[in-house]
Amino acid sequence: MNHAILIAMRIAIITGASSGLGKEYVRQLAHKEKQLDQLWIIARRTDRLEEIKKNTPLPVRPLSMDLTEESSMKELEDLLQAEKPQIQLLINAAGFGKVGNYQAVSRLESDRMITLNCKSAVDMTLICLPYMQRGSRIMEVCSTAAFQPFQMLAIYAASKAFLYRYSRALRVELFPRGIKVTAVCPYWIKDTEFIPVAKQTDSKKAIRHFPLAGHSRSVAALSLFDSRIGLPVSTPGPICFLHRIVAKFIPGELMMGLWALIRRI
Repeated sequence: MNHAILIAMRIAIITGASSGLGKEYVRQLAHKEKQLDQLWIIARRTDRLEEIKKNTPLPVRPLSMDLTEESSMKELEDLLQAEKPQIQLLINAAGFGKVGNYQAVSRLESDRMITLNCKSAVDMTLICLPYMQRGSRIMEVCSTAAFQPFQMLAIYAASKAFLYRYSRALRVELFPRGIKVTAVCPYWIKDTEFIPVAKQTDSKKAIRHFPLAGHSRSVAALSLFDSRIGLPVSTPGPICFLHRIVAKFIPGELMMGLWALIRRI
């Protein structure tokens, strides 16, 4: 008697996939991760997700969700339970920041930053882990801001520090399961929506320029490589790599004083 062998669909899940770094991850995964059967891409903007689906050579499932809403998490949980895919890669790229001091960034904006950058990333990770096996990978997109406190980016930097520490600890917890976790800590990326969104406050002079900002293509390529070889932290560019090293040796107060000078350049 013949029994059909059911093979789980191999997928990658990318949040924040409608623009910027998340969109670039989708593009590169479609060309480089040949073992994947489908990409599940998550963002709020349905039209952008559908456009990405049309222009991606790998099968794409667009999921229009607001990850700050518990209903979206429940929807994803139900979908995973129904389809039972094998998640080979989770990239938590959803997140945003606002530039300004405590007066310029509202309480609601601060709350949303913390929810999306911290809680939503943790929820996504915990929802996806039951569908991961040995060899699966998690990429938590943090920031070089995770390495020190940043005035005028206080909530954003603190939220990314949380995600960075969570990623480092989770990596060790998942050693027995053979699942790799990489904290991705890029510097400014010029061809994303992060900088325009971050500057949308009344604090116009909080940061004047964003010198030596990188490009999403190189950040995605370098961080995907670092994830494949199992690095715990990816600093995809010379500035973020240098910042990571320097922040280990220079006290936080001095680093914030240096930042006060740099942000006025």
